[in-house]
Amino acid sequence: MGTVDSRRTILDALRRASPPAAPLPEPPRGARLPADPVAAFSEAVAAVGGTAVRVAAAALPEAVRELAAKLGAKRTFVGPAGAGVGDVRLDALADPHELEGIDLAVVQGVFGVTENGAVWVDTRPLGKHRGVFVIAQHLALVVPATELVANFHEAYDRLSFEGAGFGLFIAGPSKTADIEQSLVIGAHGARSCTVFVVG
Repeated sequence: MGTVDSRRTILDALRRASPPAAPLPEPPRGARLPADPVAAFSEAVAAVGGTAVRVAAAALPEAVRELAAKLGAKRTFVGPAGAGVGDVRLDALADPHELEGIDLAVVQGVFGVTENGAVWVDTRPLGKHRGVFVIAQHLALVVPATELVANFHEAYDRLSFEGAGFGLFIAGPSKTADIEQSLVIGAHGARSCTVFVVG
């Protein structure tokens, strides 16, 4: 009996001491892109361990070939339409285990965030092998230079989830710093991340 009364007394005291209800703040709106959004985005990509490369649309296939040669990539998947390079076709792979040994995966991004260098990737075009960007030794993302937003508030406003599937933000290569507080790049996934900013 005493325990129930004590509990009620404590909870009543907490309710009386609660602060008055206040409306939630409105999220910030109207953030402006930096004067040079591509430069700001490139700096943010570098800050998260990646490399941004500005390239004309017509020069993308050659830029991918140069990256593959630099990395010594023997098996390459290139997702963006019209890239014209890459020897792995995901739709030709019957078994997900065949993704093993892909050295470089080039995946199309929808837009980039100048605030932190993240790129939104819709995995639906990758089909049933949407894990290719995690399996590959090295990752390259392709994002149009015209599709950069200022911050995550604007990024979330652009997201749409129509139909089955999922998307995610990717910011740089795989990394962890929870082991002895030492940053390790490529711990759980891609060892490097290049972002081709096209246009």
